Amino acid sequence: MIGIDLSGKTALVTGASQGLGEQTARTLHRAGASVIVNYFPTEDNVHGQRAEALVEDLGERIAAVGADVCNARQVAAMFEAATEWFGAVDVVVNNAGILRDRTVKKMAEDEWQAVIDTNLTGVFHVCQAAAERLADGGRIVNMASISAAIGFFGQANYVAAKSGVVGLTKVLSRELARRGITVNAVAPGVVLTEMGKSIPEEVRAEMLKQIPLERFGEPSDISNAILFLCSDLAAYITGQTIHVNGGWWG
Repeated sequence: MIGIDLSGKTALVTGASQGLGEQTARTLHRAGASVIVNYFPTEDNVHGQRAEALVEDLGERIAAVGADVCNARQVAAMFEAATEWFGAVDVVVNNAGILRDRTVKKMAEDEWQAVIDTNLTGVFHVCQAAAERLADGGRIVNMASISAAIGFFGQANYVAAKSGVVGLTKVLSRELARRGITVNAVAPGVVLTEMGKSIPEEVRAEMLKQIPLERFGEPSDISNAILFLCSDLAAYITGQTIHVNGGWWG
């Protein structure tokens, strides 16, 4: 039997207080990794409370740290904290992301910039910090999206950011290859997280018709693909974007 064992590894997952990030943190932890749960710090601390609840639920080999991925200094401090707690970081999953959907005609500049800052520049900040600190033979998995392949109506900012993530992944896979670090992306289809459920029901009904497997994704469908890319089984896979979408190609 072939299993995936990440015992002795440390994984950092951004945006891990909910949705795909939370499920990914749970999956990597279940595989034996120590996990850093990153969350976006806010005045009401709602994300921090969710992250701490996850830490309490899983109990050991896990810690939460607040950091805005848009802020390079906070990202650097997050990596320093991770190193103090668990030693060298072996796995980084760039999951943090936001939506600000609107047509190009109606999109405000701050709606464009907020999504680019979080979904693309934030990934750059984390990858830049990881490039200096990640253990040799490590893994970086960036979250792309089916949106980058299809170009959904009203998502110019999101599609631009996720397309940039795909390109950044290819470049980093070359730059970090000499250290045995693989860099890949996972592009989910529609997944029934809080973000996925925010899509209007009538729009989701039309989307469902496009999926050959006749169902939307579950968070575990995505986290299992991420787990594979973080494992030794995927040691010869780098610079790739793995689409996990039930066969939906537009």
